[in-house]
Amino acid sequence: MTAQHKRKVDNHENAQIWHARLGHISKDRIRRLVDSKSLEIDDLDHLPTCESCLKGKMTKKPFVGQTAIANDLLDLVHTDVCGPLSIPARGGFFYFITFTDDHSRYGYVYLMRYKSEAFGRFKEYRLEVENQTNRKIKALRSDRGGEYLSGEFIDYLKENGILSQLTPPGTPQLNGVAERRNRTLLDMVRSMMSFTELPPSSGAMHLRRQLSCLT
Repeated sequence: MTAQHKRKVDNHENAQIWHARLGHISKDRIRRLVDSKSLEIDDLDHLPTCESCLKGKMTKKPFVGQTAIANDLLDLVHTDVCGPLSIPARGGFFYFITFTDDHSRYGYVYLMRYKSEAFGRFKEYRLEVENQTNRKIKALRSDRGGEYLSGEFIDYLKENGILSQLTPPGTPQLNGVAERRNRTLLDMVRSMMSFTELPPSSGAMHLRRQLSCLT
C-alpha cells in the first residue's frame, strides 16, 4: 500500500469517526469546523452516506408492507372523502367521496355538499354495484374520519355483514388506494382546468371525466 493511498484511508476513517463523535452532524457543518481551524480533517470528500443518519433522522419508518389484492370483485372496497375544496363546484359541492374496488380498481366518485352525506353516498354506491355484479360488498376500508364513525354508518355495516376496516391514526399509507385515487384525481383536474382555462367551478365535471380515465 502506498503512502498516498494509506493517507486517504486514514482520512476516510478520521472523517467518519468525527462525524459520529459530533452527533452525526452534516458534512457542511464539519467543513465549517475545518475551515475555522477547529478540526483537522484533510479530505471530507471520502465521507460516505451515513446509514445511521438516514434511519435516525427519518420522521417515520418507511412503509414496506404490501397488501395482497382481493381475490374477487367487492371483496374489499376502499373509500376516502376529499375536501373541503377551496372553490366549490357548481351546485355548492365542497366535497367528493370515492369508492374503489380493490380487485378491479374500478372506482366511483360522488359529489357532496357536506361530509355527513358520506353514509347516503355509500348506500347509493352499494345498491348499484351489488345489483350490477350480483355480488356483495364484504369489507369497507377507510380512515377514521368522523363521517365513517357515525352510529348509523357502523350499525348499517354490521346489519349487512360488511366488515369495517379502519386504519390506525396517522397511517394514511394503509388506506393508500383511496388516498392515491383522490390525489390523482385532484392533480388531473387541476391540470385539465389550467389547460382549458375553464372557471374553477367546473371542476366537478372534470372529476367524473378523469375518473373514467383511471378505471
